[in-house]
Amino acid sequence: MRADRSAKAAQKERSKAAAAPAADHRAAIIVCLDLGDDDFEERVAEIVRLVESAGVTRHRVIRGRRSRPDPKFYAGRGKVVEIGHAAAELNAGYVVFNHEMSPAQQRNVEQELNVRTLDRTELILEIFAQRAQTSEGKLQVELARLEHLSTRLVRGWTHLERQRGGFGRTGGPGETQLELDRRYIATKVKTLKGKLRQLQKQRGVQRRARERGDVLSVSIVGYTNAGKSTLFNALTNAKAYEADQLFATLDTTTRRIWLPPANPVVLSDTVGFIRDLPHTLVAAFRATLEETVRADLLLHVVDASSPVRETQAAEVNKVLAEIGADATPQIIVWNKIDATQLAPGMERDQYGRISRVFVSARSAAGLNDLRAAIAEYGQGRNSAKRGPTEQTRSLQPQ
Repeated sequence: MRADRSAKAAQKERSKAAAAPAADHRAAIIVCLDLGDDDFEERVAEIVRLVESAGVTRHRVIRGRRSRPDPKFYAGRGKVVEIGHAAAELNAGYVVFNHEMSPAQQRNVEQELNVRTLDRTELILEIFAQRAQTSEGKLQVELARLEHLSTRLVRGWTHLERQRGGFGRTGGPGETQLELDRRYIATKVKTLKGKLRQLQKQRGVQRRARERGDVLSVSIVGYTNAGKSTLFNALTNAKAYEADQLFATLDTTTRRIWLPPANPVVLSDTVGFIRDLPHTLVAAFRATLEETVRADLLLHVVDASSPVRETQAAEVNKVLAEIGADATPQIIVWNKIDATQLAPGMERDQYGRISRVFVSARSAAGLNDLRAAIAEYGQGRNSAKRGPTEQTRSLQPQ
């Protein structure tokens, strides 16, 4: 009788689960904990933009304050209960933490709530996977996701205790499924890196051809949604995708323009940066970011209307240092001045070099100043290259 009652209770629970509506994958609970950060509100606004950029249309922000993360749930058991209630009310398909969680913390929250849980890194990886258009971009995103997954294989697996024997490719006797999964990922990562190295060689050939042609290479860099693609389109009359969302474009777009007297200029629009950009993404996108590393000049685009523009500029410089481009000359471009009280124009440093240009890519205000700044830099570069040659010629016997 007791067994019958247990079976009926289990059947009843299964019926309830089957009757429950499927979770809405366009709804999410966003968890933001104040751990003493000075720019907490800006971080909240940014994660909301990220979630919306991933395709979520309904969301609710759960806030909290802690001196340090909870070892088990990151947010603490009481806060997890609150998150669970909010997820049920919203019928949310995701819970997104605006923090980097350990594999154990992520797994514990997901099991406690029975809702797919993502940390900040996984959210950014998801957005990159949606945005990648070219084969190179897709390869780089897949590499980043696999390398991230390799640190979290235990999450969600139910068969890891089973042993599996075999021969050849299936592993030796007694090899666990976890070991097989790790070996599969390692093999896949090796294959992807080989393909990316080949693409990197092709980029190198194109770059050397530009160098032989004495072409000035300029890369546009900046925080995501600072208006880089809009500026690129305004300078080149191209039609690169632009949108008011984070990481609207991932793949590098390159166009040739003519800015006398600087000779031809190759302008590249690169992926935007963001604070706490996952290291796996930086490493995976090294082939794309090589255009930035090898550029003669960087146009560092800053959103002039943002209250945290200085912090965002510092984050961009941090990533540039990580990829080895911190020594490349920069012209700071304050964009979106139409949303401020700033006027178009340019500033020079104590040595007379152009250091900052104020523009609006949307209205085209200040673009002629920016073109003049690029041309001036290119002319100076050409003069520096010709100088030693002309001096050598003057020493030749007549």
